[in-house]
Order: sequence, then structure tokens, then C-alpha cells
Amino acid sequence: MSTTETDSHETPPVSGRGTAPLLSARRVEVAFTAGFAPGGGRGTARAVDGVDLDVAAGEIVALVGESGCGKTTLARVLLGLERPTGGEVAFEGSPLRYGSRDMRRYRRRVQLVQQDPTGSLNPRRTVYESVVEGLRVHKGTLADEAERVADALAKAGLRPPERFLPRYPHELSGGQRQRVVIAGALVLEPEVLVADEPVASLDASVRGEILRLLLDLRADLGLSALVATHDLGLAWNIADRVAVMYLGRVVESGTVEEVLSAPAHPYTRALLSVLPEAKEEPVVLSGEPPDPKRVPTGCRFHPRCPVLASGEAERAGVADRCRTVDPAILGGGAERQVACHWAAADEEGRVGRG
Repeated sequence: MSTTETDSHETPPVSGRGTAPLLSARRVEVAFTAGFAPGGGRGTARAVDGVDLDVAAGEIVALVGESGCGKTTLARVLLGLERPTGGEVAFEGSPLRYGSRDMRRYRRRVQLVQQDPTGSLNPRRTVYESVVEGLRVHKGTLADEAERVADALAKAGLRPPERFLPRYPHELSGGQRQRVVIAGALVLEPEVLVADEPVASLDASVRGEILRLLLDLRADLGLSALVATHDLGLAWNIADRVAVMYLGRVVESGTVEEVLSAPAHPYTRALLSVLPEAKEEPVVLSGEPPDPKRVPTGCRFHPRCPVLASGEAERAGVADRCRTVDPAILGGGAERQVACHWAAADEEGRVGRG
């Protein structure tokens, strides 16, 4: 599935099936006022438009989609950095509270791993100062802070930690800088990591090492993770479950094997078709790029859908529904789900998948 192999599927992954979710999005919506609407006036961009998503204890969920689909905004909402305009975030079954004390407690348990380690690390601070910052913010100066920082660095794969403590970011490789960022999250002993494109800025030679680290942290510490990425190969190598987002909504979800080995939604199929190892011809999506200020009626993917354009949806008897009926919002659970009228018709045997 990808040139970056981590062997994450040599043994069955941890599954969210039958497990109460640790972190949940429930019908989450985020709308921004941006630009101008057709005919004048301010436009409303529906960045996240009704998303249910669960992350169980010890589970890694990949949130995939092209740039602008809303995955980063959803990740920020789950971190409490952005408040939803509709729906809610729940942690351990309780709605998230946004008071300052509540958020401090929450952020000790749910931590961010940023995309660009070079940009997120202060060039004037040593590794020790960068890692200890969050600890001091949340817990003050502790007698054992040096021990905690060293332990976090060791868990992040920087061993011996004493070798790295006095260094500055420019003295580290890209992979080492990303490990420092991860150590800064681990020092608070969180239960969930939310990682936004965690290896996008790294050389291919070190991507596999960081992915293996995330898997090791899950195995050793029982950490859960939500990984937002445009890279389906990364999702295959690291995730237990995959949720595919398009224009602010999840359009397909299930285990990584279900979704990436046998994709049902035309959008997921198109994403997979352009991977180097894909056996089918690449699917080039036509039409205008998606605009969250102009969400189409019916299925939001229908203006670019190759199944509709080819006449397959017409033969399945669902073309009108594709253009006029919005598929139901998918639930956040572990079962296989697809928001597609044609895929539903296909399951009923009215059109073959080839």
C-alpha cells in the first residue's frame, strides 16, 4: 500500500468493536464566515458538516481526505482548540466542558502532535526547555521534572536522553525534531494523541521510523491516536480503522482492511487509484474542486462522481437520488459504513463492482 512499510498488520490490530469510545465527535459542525456568497453578502464555509467519529481506548483511527476536506478542523475541535458550532465532543462519555480548568484537565489527557516540527519548536530553546514547557504549564515546577523529561525523550526514541537535552533544534535531524515534539506530548502522560499529518514534512527514509514509534507507543502505553492525513499508505500501515472525509463529512468508514482493500465509495476508490501500486487505471475527478461555501444538493460528491458521470448510477436506478437526496450522516462506530446511494444499490445486487 505504501513504500513506507511498518509491518503493522503482521498481527491483528486493536479494534474498537465492542469497546466504549474514549473520544467521540457527535454530529459535530464547524462553520466559518469567509469571503462572499453568490449574489453578495458574506459566505458561510461549512468546514465540518455533521461528523460522528469514535476513537476507542488503544485504537488508532486514520482520518483521510484531500486538502480542504475538514480533517484538520475536526482534529482541532477534538483537541478543544476550536469550539463546534453544532454537535458536541465527548470524552469518556461526558460532553466536553470549555471552562479554563476543565480544558486544562482535558489537555493533559489529549495531546497534539504537530505537523511541522521545525515550525513548532522554538529555535532558541534547548530540547529540555521545549519538552518541559507543557509540564510546567500544567503541573508547575516539579522536583522530578528532569526525570520526567528524560523518560519522555526515551519513550520517543531519543536514547540516551542526556545526549539530546542540551541540543537546539538546528542540531537535530528532521526525524529527531519530530521525536522531540512527540516527547513534549508524552511528558504529560496523555491517553490520546491527535496527530495532524505527523510525517508529511519528513524524508521518506524516516517516515517509517516515526510510524513505528506511534505503534510502539500504542503497544507499550495503551495510547489511542487520531491521525489526520492525506496519505492512504500511511493509513494502511498504522491505523486500525479509517474514516474518509469529503467536503466536511465522513463518506466511508470501517477497518483499514475493509476500506482500503475493498473501497465502496467512488471517492475512496478514486483516492486509491492514484497510488503507485494501484492495479486499476487512475481515476481523474472532473468538475470544480469542492467549496465548503457551496455544498451541492444531494450527495456532496455527485458533481465530481465518476459513477454518476459514467451512467452506472443511472443503470442502478439511483441517479436522481444522487443529485437530490443527501445521504445520511454516518455513525461513529466501528462497523463498515458508506454514505453513497450507488454503493447501497450495489449491495442490493443491482449493479456489479467489476
